[in-house]
Amino acid sequence: MCNLTNIAKTVGVNKMVPTVSVPYPLGNPQLRPDDEWALRYHRTGVALDALETDVDAQTIFPVKI
Repeated sequence: MCNLTNIAKTVGVNKMVPTVSVPYPLGNPQLRPDDEWALRYHRTGVALDALETDVDAQTIFPVKI
Protein backbone atom coordinates (compact mmCIF):
# COMPACT_ATOMS: atom_id res chain seq x y z
CA MET A 1 0.00 0.00 0.00
CA CYS A 2 1.44 3.33 -1.00
CA ASN A 3 0.35 6.83 -1.85
CA LEU A 4 3.38 7.72 -3.96
CA THR A 5 3.03 5.12 -6.68
CA ASN A 6 5.49 6.85 -9.02
CA ILE A 7 8.23 6.54 -6.41
CA ALA A 8 7.21 2.96 -5.68
CA LYS A 9 7.57 2.16 -9.38
CA THR A 10 10.99 3.81 -9.48
CA VAL A 11 12.34 1.68 -6.63
CA GLY A 12 10.92 -1.51 -8.17
CA VAL A 13 7.82 -2.34 -6.14
CA ASN A 14 5.85 -5.06 -7.95
CA LYS A 15 2.46 -4.78 -6.23
CA MET A 16 0.92 -1.42 -5.34
CA VAL A 17 -2.42 -0.52 -3.80
CA PRO A 18 -3.00 3.26 -3.82
CA THR A 19 -3.73 4.93 -0.50
CA VAL A 20 -5.44 8.25 0.24
CA SER A 21 -2.64 10.58 1.34
CA VAL A 22 0.63 10.75 3.24
CA PRO A 23 -0.82 11.75 6.63
CA TYR A 24 -3.92 9.53 6.22
CA PRO A 25 -2.96 6.48 4.13
CA LEU A 26 -6.11 4.55 5.05
CA GLY A 27 -8.44 7.31 6.07
CA ASN A 28 -10.00 10.62 5.31
CA PRO A 29 -10.94 12.76 8.31
CA GLN A 30 -13.46 14.65 6.19
CA LEU A 31 -15.62 11.55 5.75
CA ARG A 32 -18.30 10.34 8.12
CA PRO A 33 -17.04 7.52 10.37
CA ASP A 34 -19.02 4.81 8.55
CA ASP A 35 -17.80 6.02 5.14
CA GLU A 36 -14.22 6.10 6.39
CA TRP A 37 -14.60 2.55 7.70
CA ALA A 38 -15.87 1.43 4.28
CA LEU A 39 -12.84 3.08 2.63
CA ARG A 40 -10.44 1.33 5.00
CA TYR A 41 -12.20 -2.01 4.68
CA HIS A 42 -12.19 -1.85 0.88
CA ARG A 43 -8.54 -0.86 0.49
CA THR A 44 -7.37 -3.42 3.02
CA GLY A 45 -9.32 -6.08 1.12
CA VAL A 46 -7.68 -5.02 -2.15
CA ALA A 47 -4.27 -5.25 -0.46
CA LEU A 48 -4.99 -8.75 0.83
CA ASP A 49 -6.12 -9.82 -2.64
CA ALA A 50 -2.91 -8.33 -4.07
CA LEU A 51 -0.84 -10.49 -1.74
CA GLU A 52 -2.51 -13.59 -3.17
CA THR A 53 -2.07 -12.53 -6.81
CA ASP A 54 0.91 -13.59 -8.90
CA VAL A 55 2.26 -10.80 -11.09
CA ASP A 56 4.93 -10.75 -13.77
CA ALA A 57 5.33 -6.97 -13.92
CA GLN A 58 4.71 -3.93 -11.76
CA THR A 59 1.01 -3.75 -11.03
CA ILE A 60 -1.19 -1.09 -9.49
CA PHE A 61 -4.30 -2.73 -8.12
CA PRO A 62 -7.38 -0.57 -8.70
CA VAL A 63 -9.47 0.69 -5.81
CA LYS A 64 -13.09 1.80 -6.05
CA ILE A 65 -13.28 3.95 -2.94
